[in-house]
Amino acid sequence: MIATAQPQKMSVEAYLEWEPCQELRYEYVNGEVYAMTGGSLPHNDIAVNLLTALYPHIRAQGCRINIADAKVNVAPPIYRYPDLVVSCDERDRTAVNAIHYPKLIVEVLSPGTEAFDRGNKFKEYRSLPSLEEYVLISSTQIGVEIYRRGEGRLWLYYPYQDGDTLKLESIGFELPIALLYDAVQLES
Repeated sequence: MIATAQPQKMSVEAYLEWEPCQELRYEYVNGEVYAMTGGSLPHNDIAVNLLTALYPHIRAQGCRINIADAKVNVAPPIYRYPDLVVSCDERDRTAVNAIHYPKLIVEVLSPGTEAFDRGNKFKEYRSLPSLEEYVLISSTQIGVEIYRRGEGRLWLYYPYQDGDTLKLESIGFELPIALLYDAVQLES
Protein backbone atom coordinates (compact mmCIF):
# COMPACT_ATOMS: atom_id res chain seq x y z
CA MET A 1 0.00 0.00 0.00
CA ILE A 2 1.12 3.55 -0.66
CA ALA A 3 1.01 6.26 2.00
CA THR A 4 0.39 9.88 1.09
CA ALA A 5 1.00 12.73 3.53
CA GLN A 6 -1.94 14.63 4.96
CA PRO A 7 -1.59 18.26 6.07
CA GLN A 8 -2.75 17.91 9.67
CA LYS A 9 -0.51 17.20 12.67
CA MET A 10 -1.88 15.59 15.80
CA SER A 11 -0.97 13.85 19.02
CA VAL A 12 -0.92 10.06 19.32
CA GLU A 13 -4.04 10.20 21.47
CA ALA A 14 -5.89 12.36 18.92
CA TYR A 15 -4.82 10.01 16.10
CA LEU A 16 -6.04 6.90 17.93
CA GLU A 17 -9.41 8.56 18.50
CA TRP A 18 -9.72 10.16 15.03
CA GLU A 19 -8.43 7.41 12.71
CA PRO A 20 -11.09 4.70 13.36
CA CYS A 21 -13.78 7.18 12.28
CA GLN A 22 -12.19 7.77 8.86
CA GLU A 23 -13.10 6.06 5.59
CA LEU A 24 -9.42 5.53 4.74
CA ARG A 25 -6.68 4.04 6.88
CA TYR A 26 -3.93 6.37 8.05
CA GLU A 27 -0.45 5.58 9.31
CA TYR A 28 0.99 7.83 12.01
CA VAL A 29 4.60 8.98 12.14
CA ASN A 30 5.86 11.55 14.63
CA GLY A 31 2.68 13.64 14.65
CA GLU A 32 1.89 13.38 10.94
CA VAL A 33 -0.73 11.15 9.35
CA TYR A 34 -0.43 9.44 5.98
CA ALA A 35 -3.41 8.11 4.03
CA MET A 36 -3.02 4.53 2.82
CA THR A 37 -4.06 3.99 -0.77
CA GLY A 38 -5.29 0.67 -2.11
CA GLY A 39 -3.00 -2.00 -3.48
CA SER A 40 -3.25 -3.92 -6.75
CA LEU A 41 -5.19 -7.14 -7.26
CA PRO A 42 -1.96 -9.22 -7.35
CA HIS A 43 -0.94 -7.58 -4.07
CA ASN A 44 -4.26 -8.53 -2.50
CA ASP A 45 -4.30 -12.05 -3.98
CA ILE A 46 -0.85 -12.80 -2.55
CA ALA A 47 -1.86 -11.54 0.91
CA VAL A 48 -5.05 -13.65 0.81
CA ASN A 49 -3.11 -16.75 -0.28
CA LEU A 50 -0.67 -16.28 2.61
CA LEU A 51 -3.42 -15.68 5.16
CA THR A 52 -5.33 -18.76 3.96
CA ALA A 53 -2.25 -20.95 4.30
CA LEU A 54 -1.16 -19.58 7.69
CA TYR A 55 -4.46 -19.16 9.51
CA PRO A 56 -5.02 -22.75 10.75
CA HIS A 57 -1.39 -23.09 11.83
CA ILE A 58 -1.32 -19.76 13.67
CA ARG A 59 -4.64 -20.30 15.45
CA ALA A 60 -3.55 -23.80 16.56
CA GLN A 61 -0.51 -22.17 18.23
CA GLY A 62 -2.77 -19.77 20.11
CA CYS A 63 -1.34 -16.81 18.25
CA ARG A 64 -3.06 -13.88 16.59
CA ILE A 65 -2.91 -13.17 12.85
CA ASN A 66 -4.14 -9.97 11.23
CA ILE A 67 -4.05 -8.47 7.76
CA ALA A 68 -4.23 -5.01 6.18
CA ASP A 69 -6.49 -3.24 8.69
CA ALA A 70 -4.40 -4.02 11.80
CA LYS A 71 -2.05 -1.31 13.03
CA VAL A 72 1.33 -2.14 14.56
CA ASN A 73 2.70 0.25 17.19
CA VAL A 74 6.31 0.41 16.05
CA ALA A 75 7.42 3.10 18.48
CA PRO A 76 5.51 5.52 20.69
CA PRO A 77 5.10 8.01 17.82
CA ILE A 78 4.75 5.51 14.91
CA TYR A 79 1.86 3.29 13.79
CA ARG A 80 2.14 1.23 10.59
CA TYR A 81 -0.22 -1.04 8.65
CA PRO A 82 1.69 -4.11 7.43
CA ASP A 83 0.04 -6.49 4.98
CA LEU A 84 0.13 -9.31 7.54
CA VAL A 85 1.24 -9.50 11.17
CA VAL A 86 1.48 -12.39 13.64
CA SER A 87 1.78 -11.96 17.39
CA CYS A 88 2.05 -14.77 19.91
CA ASP A 89 2.40 -12.42 22.86
CA GLU A 90 -0.31 -12.76 25.49
CA ARG A 91 -0.58 -8.97 25.73
CA ASP A 92 -1.67 -8.71 22.07
CA ARG A 93 -4.43 -11.33 22.30
CA THR A 94 -6.89 -8.78 23.66
CA ALA A 95 -5.50 -5.71 21.86
CA VAL A 96 -8.13 -3.46 20.32
CA ASN A 97 -6.22 -0.52 18.77
CA ALA A 98 -2.88 -1.97 17.67
CA ILE A 99 -0.49 -4.91 17.83
CA HIS A 100 2.50 -4.09 20.07
CA TYR A 101 4.55 -7.32 20.08
CA PRO A 102 4.68 -8.76 16.55
CA LYS A 103 6.69 -11.91 15.93
CA LEU A 104 6.31 -11.89 12.14
CA ILE A 105 5.58 -8.98 9.78
CA VAL A 106 4.91 -9.39 6.06
CA GLU A 107 4.86 -6.68 3.39
CA VAL A 108 3.76 -7.40 -0.17
CA LEU A 109 5.90 -5.12 -2.30
CA SER A 110 4.41 -2.68 -4.78
CA PRO A 111 6.51 -0.67 -7.23
CA GLY A 112 5.61 2.54 -5.41
CA THR A 113 6.45 1.30 -1.89
CA GLU A 114 9.28 -1.17 -2.41
CA ALA A 115 12.14 1.20 -1.57
CA PHE A 116 10.38 2.43 1.58
CA ASP A 117 9.47 -1.12 2.71
CA ARG A 118 13.12 -2.19 2.29
CA GLY A 119 14.56 0.96 3.85
CA ASN A 120 12.95 3.17 6.47
CA LYS A 121 10.07 0.83 7.29
CA PHE A 122 12.45 -2.09 7.87
CA LYS A 123 14.62 0.19 10.02
CA GLU A 124 11.54 1.01 12.12
CA TYR A 125 10.46 -2.62 12.39
CA ARG A 126 13.96 -3.72 13.47
CA SER A 127 13.50 -1.61 16.60
CA LEU A 128 10.78 -4.02 17.82
CA PRO A 129 12.44 -6.49 20.22
CA SER A 130 9.66 -9.06 19.65
CA LEU A 131 10.09 -9.15 15.84
CA GLU A 132 11.83 -12.33 14.67
CA GLU A 133 11.15 -12.23 10.90
CA TYR A 134 10.37 -9.61 8.28
CA VAL A 135 9.09 -10.99 4.97
CA LEU A 136 9.01 -9.12 1.66
CA ILE A 137 6.95 -10.65 -1.15
CA SER A 138 7.17 -9.33 -4.72
CA SER A 139 3.92 -8.54 -6.54
CA THR A 140 5.64 -8.19 -9.92
CA GLN A 141 7.63 -11.44 -10.11
CA ILE A 142 7.94 -14.65 -8.14
CA GLY A 143 10.28 -13.89 -5.29
CA VAL A 144 10.31 -13.69 -1.51
CA GLU A 145 12.94 -12.33 0.85
CA ILE A 146 13.04 -13.10 4.55
CA TYR A 147 15.06 -11.15 7.07
CA ARG A 148 15.51 -13.19 10.24
CA ARG A 149 16.83 -11.80 13.51
CA GLY A 150 20.21 -13.19 14.49
CA GLU A 151 22.27 -12.42 17.57
CA GLY A 152 22.48 -8.82 18.74
CA ARG A 153 21.66 -6.42 15.91
CA LEU A 154 22.39 -8.95 13.17
CA TRP A 155 19.64 -9.72 10.62
CA LEU A 156 20.15 -12.69 8.30
CA TYR A 157 18.92 -12.58 4.70
CA TYR A 158 17.17 -15.53 3.00
CA PRO A 159 16.04 -15.12 -0.64
CA TYR A 160 13.53 -17.53 -2.20
CA GLN A 161 12.58 -18.02 -5.84
CA ASP A 162 10.24 -20.10 -7.97
CA GLY A 163 10.29 -23.76 -6.90
CA ASP A 164 11.52 -23.07 -3.35
CA THR A 165 9.78 -23.77 -0.06
CA LEU A 166 9.57 -20.83 2.33
CA LYS A 167 10.65 -21.46 5.90
CA LEU A 168 9.09 -19.18 8.49
CA GLU A 169 11.14 -20.20 11.52
CA SER A 170 9.47 -17.71 13.86
CA ILE A 171 6.23 -19.67 13.66
CA GLY A 172 7.53 -23.11 12.62
CA PHE A 173 5.85 -23.10 9.20
CA GLU A 174 6.87 -24.11 5.68
CA LEU A 175 5.06 -23.19 2.47
CA PRO A 176 5.86 -23.83 -1.19
CA ILE A 177 6.35 -20.44 -2.82
CA ALA A 178 4.01 -21.59 -5.61
CA LEU A 179 1.08 -21.45 -3.16
CA LEU A 180 1.70 -17.73 -2.54
CA TYR A 181 1.36 -17.06 -6.26
CA ASP A 182 -1.49 -19.51 -6.94
CA ALA A 183 -3.95 -17.88 -9.40
CA VAL A 184 -2.09 -14.54 -9.18
CA GLN A 185 -1.72 -12.48 -12.35
CA LEU A 186 1.63 -10.80 -11.78
CA GLU A 187 2.09 -7.12 -12.62
CA SER A 188 4.51 -6.41 -15.42
